[in-house]
Amino acid sequence: MCYSAMIKEEYAQYVRATGAEIDLDQFMEIFWWGREHDERRIVPRAVERWFDRPVNDQQRQIHDFIMQRRATQAATWERDLFAQKKRLADAERKLAVKATKAASESRRISGRKIDTLLNRLGELHDPARRASDGRIFPMHYVPIVVRDGGRRLIRLARYHCRLAGKFAAVDSQLPGLYNARRDNLTKYWRRAFGISHGLMLVESFYENVDAHGRNKVLHFQPRPAATMLIACLYSVWKEPGTGRELLSFASITDDPPPEVAATGHDRMIINIKPENVDAWLNPRGRSDDELQAILSDRQTPYYEHQVLAA
Repeated sequence: MCYSAMIKEEYAQYVRATGAEIDLDQFMEIFWWGREHDERRIVPRAVERWFDRPVNDQQRQIHDFIMQRRATQAATWERDLFAQKKRLADAERKLAVKATKAASESRRISGRKIDTLLNRLGELHDPARRASDGRIFPMHYVPIVVRDGGRRLIRLARYHCRLAGKFAAVDSQLPGLYNARRDNLTKYWRRAFGISHGLMLVESFYENVDAHGRNKVLHFQPRPAATMLIACLYSVWKEPGTGRELLSFASITDDPPPEVAATGHDRMIINIKPENVDAWLNPRGRSDDELQAILSDRQTPYYEHQVLAA
């Protein structure tokens, strides 16, 4: 399963690769909701950067929402930092009188948390680009390309799909819904397969692999380097009573190529060909066999990998 990926960072690259345009109304709703309802919707820093130099009123409003969210986050972390510094000072005073296990542990924990908070605050205010700015994880809000009313649009969707009609509790009951197995498309995913398809643009992806009882994180990159067009399913879920909408998606996975399988991983996201994008984004009226053929006729670069953690 693809638990993490590195998305395409630049908005202009989405336009060039897909011909899509950004749905500013939908982006504004996502950023506004998180601010107004104290709900942290995590959007990659690389996507927030699309609004660093706003050119119209909507972009300026989105930029303001982003700045307000960062200010709120900074205030929370600064309060936490103050509390941890106090905890550290208290522990050191106790240790100066008598060495105890509890005080030593409190000093260790508070020191670690202080380092973490200082790093977070530094990154929050630092405009420099980082390699991790485009990395996404389940439950993050990610730009995907969809087709709506004859237009290709870029919208933000949660990377963990809650199908229309399901209870909200499915998010915790089935934590792997950020991926949709190809062999389950006409079963669990029937409400989206052949109905609501999308694309996620990524540069690389990450997988967890068990190596003799220890977890390894592998970073896979296509060679030659190229944008991966990842086949996705999306759904619009409506909250009973309020009608509030949640747009969420899952990437489709299938058997991996030999070089990925050799690392010990048995699933991989599907990288479709550019010439199949239009048909994939317009699934209605196409048979399951036609759509499955698109998933089979995929791009086949060599996926080189590096071990990031063991």
